[in-house]
Amino acid sequence: MLDLKLIDKGVLFMLLSAFIGALNGAVAKFLSDSMDPIEIVFYRNLLGMFILLYTFKKIKTTIDFSKLHLLILRGVFGATAMVLFFFTIATIPLGEAVILNKTSPFFVTILAYYLMKEKITFKTFIALVIGFVGIIFITKPFGVDISFEHFLGVLGGFFAAAAYATIKKIKDIYDARLIMFSFMFIGMLIPLGLFLFTSLVEFKFHTDLFIWSLIIFMAIISTASQWFLTRAYSISNASIIGVVSYTNIPFAVGFGIALGDAFPDMYALIGISLIAIGGILVSRK
Repeated sequence: MLDLKLIDKGVLFMLLSAFIGALNGAVAKFLSDSMDPIEIVFYRNLLGMFILLYTFKKIKTTIDFSKLHLLILRGVFGATAMVLFFFTIATIPLGEAVILNKTSPFFVTILAYYLMKEKITFKTFIALVIGFVGIIFITKPFGVDISFEHFLGVLGGFFAAAAYATIKKIKDIYDARLIMFSFMFIGMLIPLGLFLFTSLVEFKFHTDLFIWSLIIFMAIISTASQWFLTRAYSISNASIIGVVSYTNIPFAVGFGIALGDAFPDMYALIGISLIAIGGILVSRK
């Protein structure tokens, strides 16, 4: 009965994370008309850090240094995935950006095979093939409209997979807020480093109060989404949570259409469906 309750709570947390995450993506896409997407990542994580620091003041926690390297790796992987995700949100339809990010279960399976010597069953192999075909339909390499942004979307899925894998390793060692803090702190340093040492990112001085209100709103809801996601993977079976996480696809497509994205064409719909089917099969292996 206890396990059932934990699973139910984890599913609820993942549903909330999926909806809020899609809303966060919609706000980021809207803001990308006025800001560099990497600049959005910086402010989102900076404000998120202040929110977490406030919670640390209210409820204390301790730091165990035994697995600090994994905590830092979680931050690097998660922050890199976020930078790539926000960039693709700004450059391709929201629904496509989200589904490409959702290729992470395939990469989890592949990483587990090479790094942890886990066996890949025939069903899992078929799921990987289905997912790969889905990626082909979305990126459209057959002379229709492949783009570098789609490739970055898939790469973001890889880093998201690496980040999720580390959560399971450190969930019993670190407070969920510390896991999130490592992700946000490094997620602030990467955009700042790109701004200071490269010409890839342009930061501007913004005076529009509406823009800042959206940034603050995004920081709040994205922090909530990350907390729900971290808690979901911490207390429930990862395979179940992985399946539920795909509910953010229709949310994202709907928000994207509301913001002016074209309704997904036949190729995109087929690709979205195949990746979702493959991801669910992998998650339930």
